[in-house]
Amino acid sequence: MPLNKSARVSSRRYQEKQPYRTKVKNLISDTKKAISEGDVDKAEEYAKKAVSALDKAKQKNALPANNVSRKKSRLLQQVNYLSKNK
Repeated sequence: MPLNKSARVSSRRYQEKQPYRTKVKNLISDTKKAISEGDVDKAEEYAKKAVSALDKAKQKNALPANNVSRKKSRLLQQVNYLSKNK
């Protein structure tokens, strides 16, 4: 692929994937904030949305599969720990 076309394709793909990454990042930070506040209901609600967004990002190839699995696992582990201790 010529250099200019490669740059255009790379830029386009980056812009297509960015909204999925941003949504995931915001939902994970909302979940962690709810966890730190000790709000179980909010944390579970945000975690459910975050898991859905992570799966969507994986489906659209915005995030690698192992990255998504790791983030889901760690997030749900924290939510479950909060639910058990409340």
